[in-house]
Amino acid sequence: MKLLATALPDRRVWLRVASPSWVNPLDPTWAGTQGGRWNPPNAFPTLYLSADVQTAQLQIERLCEGMPFSPEDLSDDAYTLVLLRLPTSQRAADAVSEQGLAALGLPASYPLGRDGKAIDRAVCQPIGKRVRELRLNGVWCRSAASADGHGRELAWFPGTRAAQPLRKPPIPFGHWRHASTWRDMGLRDQPDPARLRAEQ
Repeated sequence: MKLLATALPDRRVWLRVASPSWVNPLDPTWAGTQGGRWNPPNAFPTLYLSADVQTAQLQIERLCEGMPFSPEDLSDDAYTLVLLRLPTSQRAADAVSEQGLAALGLPASYPLGRDGKAIDRAVCQPIGKRVRELRLNGVWCRSAASADGHGRELAWFPGTRAAQPLRKPPIPFGHWRHASTWRDMGLRDQPDPARLRAEQ
């Protein structure tokens, strides 16, 4: 597999949607056991992160799909938002640009296939496994929480260094359910990853 890599900006703030009941919302072992879009079950630990508050809100909408309630019906403490930083010098596979998607064997329409249907995570899991085997630190990707993929996420594969929370306690849902910018949460705008050379 030839792929395109992106450099994750050092000291960038990432977001983790969490349940208030989770003892450690930055624990990557649960997704490692259960599997996720970019990691097969029982393969390797993975932490799924939103790149901005709009994508975090998309995650809540996805969680409410098929339920007899909407995000507006949720209590202010139904979910929390954990702000965190990753270790420095992290690199991820590009699953955002059309060139990066093509290098991964995915269509330019991702997260939809050429037939207009959502691409199943079973297609993405072996790609994530190969990305990790190439010693990259994750997958920088379009969010599958929206049909047009306009959100941005990171499936992060932790190494020996852990992610560090920035604020305790986490931010309750009522404080970010209507936020639209980083400044709404008292933060400066955060940079997006920059593409690097092709990797073999």
